[in-house]
Amino acid sequence: MTLRRTWRRACVPAAIAVALVLAGCSTRAPEPGAGGGAGEVATDVGVSADTVTLGVLTDTSGPFRNLGTGITQGNQLWADELNARGGVCGRRIALEIADSGYKADTATTVYRQQQPNVLGYLQLLGSPINAALRGNLETDEVTSLALSWSSFILDNPYQIIPGTTYDLEMINGLAYMQQQGLIADGDTLGHIYIGGEYGDNGFLGAQYYAQQHGMTLQPAKIAATDTDMTNIVTGFQGAGVKAILLTTSPAQTASALNAANALGLNVPVLGNNPVFDPATNLAGPAAASVGNLYVVASSVPYSADVPKAKEVQEAFEAKNPDAGKNYGVPYGYAGGLIWEQILVRACENGDLTRKGVHDAFLASQGITTEDLVASELDFSKAGSPPSRSVYIAQADPAQEGGLRQVVPPFTAPEAESYKAPHEQGA
Repeated sequence: MTLRRTWRRACVPAAIAVALVLAGCSTRAPEPGAGGGAGEVATDVGVSADTVTLGVLTDTSGPFRNLGTGITQGNQLWADELNARGGVCGRRIALEIADSGYKADTATTVYRQQQPNVLGYLQLLGSPINAALRGNLETDEVTSLALSWSSFILDNPYQIIPGTTYDLEMINGLAYMQQQGLIADGDTLGHIYIGGEYGDNGFLGAQYYAQQHGMTLQPAKIAATDTDMTNIVTGFQGAGVKAILLTTSPAQTASALNAANALGLNVPVLGNNPVFDPATNLAGPAAASVGNLYVVASSVPYSADVPKAKEVQEAFEAKNPDAGKNYGVPYGYAGGLIWEQILVRACENGDLTRKGVHDAFLASQGITTEDLVASELDFSKAGSPPSRSVYIAQADPAQEGGLRQVVPPFTAPEAESYKAPHEQGA
């Protein structure tokens, strides 16, 4: 596996540099007080004398639209605050934001339009989008924060996973449930999951944990467009499941919970990462059936009693008093903190080119988000998840954002010993 390319992108001829605007090559010394080092700094795509432009390719119209909107608002909150502090390397952050609708073909088209203008991506939301753009990111050397938490993409060194992966989320969540006496060795569990990088990776983690504990899985693989989980949940009831696992969209989560409630199937439900959205899962009849749902993710719940989360919450609500509230907001801010530390390292190295930023990313250890993500992040180990810790929350309509944190950052022994698909030594 090639971890990085060794050639530098050449400067464009002067005759066409004006047309490329942000893609020209230049050098500029950081201004006093700005984050980063000193001396001349090499630049190329997406960096001008006073601006670093990052792309945001999100979902504001598809199945994860509320989460995508929250993450993007968190991204912008970070950029505004960093710019107010003087930016990084003497430059302000600008975001070029677009919507994919969670459609890979749309994302591919938009990427071609954005790519010549951006240094990298602060957000690429969606497993199908990250899978579709995988080759483009490598060819174009575009370092991107992948809001696909699939360990299947850890062999692509241009994708930053801001936390742990879907498989480890499910392993940690199952371990927590067993510690709480909600499930036991030998139990039968039902798992509804979307086919593709998201669902298949979550199911991989469930399989691993089940094998460790003599459990039987009843899998139900669905499409992202499926809406009615009634027949699946009815089958789970017949199989005598002791818990339901979900790696689904929020609307599918609501359907599964409503079906279980209607059938009287009163079992715990475990969902990982983008499975929950308060605007969907706490609206109408869904609110009555949500109480059995636990959500496991790298990101802190919106209402968590974490100092930085409180700070982000206050700043967000002051700026967006009427906006929806979900855990995407602090996660979007955390993504900005990750990029900020990579940019500072690249600046200190005197290289804000795409290659320079990529080199800084691959060397990054001990990246901190002030507990917005469940642990420090280490991006220096090829193929390895940068974190194995999660936050575990329970759905609670009384909480802002709809989730109540139930334990501090959590790492199960099974998560520590698990080998991801591309991890060295696996």
